[in-house]
Amino acid sequence: MFAASALLLASCGGGGGGRPQFGDNEYPIVEVGTSSAAMQSTYPATIKGVQDVQISPKVGGFITKIHVKEGQSVSAGQVLFEIDNATYQASVRQAQAAVNTAKTQVSTAQLTYENSKQLFENRVIGDYELQTAENTYEQAKAGLAQAEAGLANAKEALSFCFVKSPATGVVGTLPYKVGTLVSAANVLTTVSNISSMEVYFSMSEKDVLDMSKSAGGQNAALEALPAVKLQLADGSVYDHEGKVTKMSGVIDATTGTVQMIAVFPNPNRLLKSGGSGAIIIPRDHASAIVIPQACVMEVQNKKFVYTLGKDNKVQYTEITVDPQNDGNNYVVTSGLNVGDKYVTNGITKLSDQMEIVPITPERYQQKIDEQAKAMTAGDIVGAMQKK
Repeated sequence: MFAASALLLASCGGGGGGRPQFGDNEYPIVEVGTSSAAMQSTYPATIKGVQDVQISPKVGGFITKIHVKEGQSVSAGQVLFEIDNATYQASVRQAQAAVNTAKTQVSTAQLTYENSKQLFENRVIGDYELQTAENTYEQAKAGLAQAEAGLANAKEALSFCFVKSPATGVVGTLPYKVGTLVSAANVLTTVSNISSMEVYFSMSEKDVLDMSKSAGGQNAALEALPAVKLQLADGSVYDHEGKVTKMSGVIDATTGTVQMIAVFPNPNRLLKSGGSGAIIIPRDHASAIVIPQACVMEVQNKKFVYTLGKDNKVQYTEITVDPQNDGNNYVVTSGLNVGDKYVTNGITKLSDQMEIVPITPERYQQKIDEQAKAMTAGDIVGAMQKK
């Protein structure tokens, strides 16, 4: 019975519900002090691999083979797809034949030129015949070089039919199946390097400016940022901490924010490119003014407390608080100073300039306990009916 009574009275003593009827206008008063407060800021985030490469063919044709599966790990240079290459193989054979013909022509022209030099030395032929043989030889060599270049182009075009991964990573979705006609405009898949992940989030322009000014520059601000955490889509916190490594030099004119990038290790491949989450940046306040939320009234998005003024009269005082909080307390950024005194309970019964009898929170709790002992069962039922 006593426990239920005390609980009922205590519930009536919070910021939202009046206070016990002591009859002597007594309210608990606390003097403002400082304490350390561990806060955190949370920002919506998008997860991406450190390297997300879209794979498209360089030549058009029908897909004849798919060598990988979705989610498979691949290495740089590994063949992922094959495009129908019969035409390109024929081009290679044709180019190879042209090279062989050009080589024969070079050999013939070389023999003719060497024979002409001997005849010229024996004064059998003149300068014109020798120069003509030499020109024919040089022309044959140029024809061979041209044929070899054509063969190299044909082989390169054939190699384009074997679509390879340009990076080590994990294969994404495979939207096209064997037999599909594709072109350079089609993205066959994406290869993501997910050994570590880049997590993109945005901070307000004001926060970035404050951070940069206090640290002495953008680079110094990044270095000064503590290790950050990543809250996953299911609400759990990722096992590994990350580090903010990059800050955009451009402010988004639409949102007034600056893009930031934090890098997280991904040894178990739990993080997937394209995923979502939230970046958590811890912030420690060494000398913060921390007050319970229960003693704060909110009116039209403004927050107020009752401070104790002269002649024990309370003053309706506006305060500003850090937007990040733990759900139980506020960190006051302005409106209260060390040494000020404020009312902690029964604030809904107060009004500006109302005179009170200040007591300590301990005495307030003692009076609650005393009143609880004196309550009868009927009093408890009546009090519960009023709530």
